[in-house]
Amino acid sequence: MKRICALLGSGVGLALAGCVQIQAPSKPIEINLNVNIRQEVVLSLKKDAQELVTNNPELFPQ
Repeated sequence: MKRICALLGSGVGLALAGCVQIQAPSKPIEINLNVNIRQEVVLSLKKDAQELVTNNPELFPQ
């Protein structure tokens, strides 16, 4: 019985192995990494400007 199960398992494995195909794509893979970082830059500049005004009130009289 164990021998039959082993042969059946081997046969199924061989049958499935013929169905798998791996092929390289004809075009190169393109990864688009265009990331919008504008928001981070604006927030960083706003924080730096606020610190400048706070630390140097004589430069910015009201």
